[in-house]
Amino acid sequence: MKIYIAGPYSKGDVAVNVCEAIVAGNYISEIGHFPFIPHLTHFWHMIAPHDYEFWMRQDDEWLTSCDALLRLKGDSVGADREVARAKELGLEIFYSMFDIPDEAKAIL
Repeated sequence: MKIYIAGPYSKGDVAVNVCEAIVAGNYISEIGHFPFIPHLTHFWHMIAPHDYEFWMRQDDEWLTSCDALLRLKGDSVGADREVARAKELGLEIFYSMFDIPDEAKAIL
């Protein structure tokens, strides 16, 4: 599955939030899926900043290409918006990365 990672970005410590999204993405990759980590646009934003809605449009377009969404813990208006959109799209939603099926073991 292609799994979109939704979670806090600007609320709290941005570095910690980006790190947690990367850790989740790495885990998703290790169990045989393909993560999309929108938090990585943090580095793009450092070089070429854009407004909030620009990033939300980017995120929404990528979300339409995914099969599922992982909602990381923490308060986030943007992540809540992404969950609502994922529901509209009929995507599977996970609230823990440990609930995602381990495809790597299924192949063995």
